Amino acid sequence: MQAAIYSMAGGSLSADERAFFRDVDPAGYILFKRNCEDRAQLRALTDSLRELHGHGDVPILIDQEGGRVTRMKPPEWPALPAGEAFDRLYQLAPSSAIEAARMNARAIALTLRECGINVNCLPMLDVRQPGATDIVGDRAYGAEPMQVSALGRAVLDGMASAGVLGVVKHMPGHGRALVDSHLELPVVDASDKELAVDLEPFERLAAAPMGMVAHIIFTAWDRERPSSQSPIIIEQVIRQRIGFDGFLMTDDIGMQALSGSPGERSAAAIAAGCDATLHCSGKFDEMVDVANHVGPLTPEAEARLARAMAAVMLDGEGPSLAAAAAKRDELLALA
Repeated sequence: MQAAIYSMAGGSLSADERAFFRDVDPAGYILFKRNCEDRAQLRALTDSLRELHGHGDVPILIDQEGGRVTRMKPPEWPALPAGEAFDRLYQLAPSSAIEAARMNARAIALTLRECGINVNCLPMLDVRQPGATDIVGDRAYGAEPMQVSALGRAVLDGMASAGVLGVVKHMPGHGRALVDSHLELPVVDASDKELAVDLEPFERLAAAPMGMVAHIIFTAWDRERPSSQSPIIIEQVIRQRIGFDGFLMTDDIGMQALSGSPGERSAAAIAAGCDATLHCSGKFDEMVDVANHVGPLTPEAEARLARAMAAVMLDGEGPSLAAAAAKRDELLALA
């Protein structure tokens, strides 16, 4: 199994994509708006990915956060609140906010499972900081780490209750970045002591099955390499200090924060200790380049992925999609 997660160009697999994926046997797949047309099409696409590999637990990921980061969009799928909505409610009624976040996450997960998706890149555990880039902004669950942790745990629990794994992101924290890593490389000059605030939610949720590492330079830890390509940050900060032993993937390897070809970027991330690279563009020549630079999952990475996927379960006794969404809306109306 190759240490890479790929996307595809459209709503169904091309002959070239099918042959490529069969040949390289990637660790998983990630879907975007271009892949999500309607329920029947999306279910057919995810079924084809599972059939390609001959087993039902191949990881199929998506970023279905709510707000502006939503791949499955209205009118085919329901609109979802951004993280800031739960932050506002938390200021008035913490317990209600936690329950609203749990119900929202269950509703999202039930929608994803209907379409054959079993991993959602949520919760975002970045602690919001004043003056930082809006790439975090209203996606964040707040500016206080305990609050972010509590809401993040509710999201993980809510999705797990409907058989969808969460991915905690963006380790070790994107909340202080002054520029958008999609466009350029952020450099964070905060001290180690200051960064303890950013690490806290990840430390509290270190048992999460999967995590995503950001493309950011933290000068307190490594002045030369972004976190996704820094063995110092991955081993000493993420694995040891945070205590995260789940399956660790990069943020999108195509972001302009990084230099080099997609394959070179991916190779550097794997060499630094990431379990898998995340390639999101769906461009076939780039996928071939990644495949030429990335080998199989390490035995440790394969074990982490197996542990994560073994945790997928469906609670048939929980609230239905309609009931979970209604409860979320009732609670959010309090704010």
